[in-house]
Amino acid sequence: MEHLPVMFAEALQQLVIKKDGVYLDCTFGRGGHSQGILNLLGENGRLLAFDRDWDAINSEYAHALRQDKRFTLKHCCFSELETTVASEGLLGKIDGILIDLGVSSPQLDNPDRGFSFLRDGPLDMRMDGLAGVSAEQWLASVDEKQLVNVLFEYGEEKFARRIAKAVVETRVDTPITTTRQLAQLCENAIPLREKHKHPATRTFQAIRIEINRELHELKDVLQQATHVLKAEGRLVVISFHSLEDRIVKRFIKDESGAKYNPSRLPIKEADMPKGLLKKIGKALTADQQEVAQNPRSRSAVMRVAERV
Repeated sequence: MEHLPVMFAEALQQLVIKKDGVYLDCTFGRGGHSQGILNLLGENGRLLAFDRDWDAINSEYAHALRQDKRFTLKHCCFSELETTVASEGLLGKIDGILIDLGVSSPQLDNPDRGFSFLRDGPLDMRMDGLAGVSAEQWLASVDEKQLVNVLFEYGEEKFARRIAKAVVETRVDTPITTTRQLAQLCENAIPLREKHKHPATRTFQAIRIEINRELHELKDVLQQATHVLKAEGRLVVISFHSLEDRIVKRFIKDESGAKYNPSRLPIKEADMPKGLLKKIGKALTADQQEVAQNPRSRSAVMRVAERV
């Protein structure tokens, strides 16, 4: 398989793959990580992969890997991790979980998916194109105040009010149905340009996160990961923007120390319930060679924890 995902070697190294281990790839995509894991497993090893995108589930990459009896691919969201693992009889038996967040290259490269402001196409942005509300439908009815909040919170967009006002005024006479329309609207609404960043970047990110509930799904999958991992099982997460990374960093920190309930203090430190994870090393980033070959890796941050 030619496709190598971001921080491919580092991910496999941090998973500490055992020949007869059981692993989860929570973001199958084009199967790069899955293939890498399978290459390191013995005949008694097992890999369970997920993706919420039907294009990934039905891809040539998925078809090729399904020929391997050690491999199982499921269509599901992050929030369904625990029930899906339970249905396979693998609760508490997982040796490693890999979560590669963000939008995959096939999603960005296909204009029909509506993820990219660089390619004109329908304004969709759904990870699962057969479920939920599209970006076009959401923008057609969202309240201006809510839109401001989404752009500011999920896109960290300084000009959220300007963009939201432009959306609401535009849709009165002209439905916003394509990526080009929305990108142009952002260009017109933003008075100052960031160097090397398209004016629509933050808006597209924010809307995508909102309609796919990405941060909610991330919080769910992190919590559920601790329930399915066995002792000394690894959790490896690759994030691509600060909102995701903050959630991962905080979760690992919270689960790596003693927990306490302020309402029950005073309490001896030794009697405080312990977290379920142990932080492994510092955050990792892509090396200069990978960044030169794949600019998308520039923003990648990998964090690793181990089940205690």
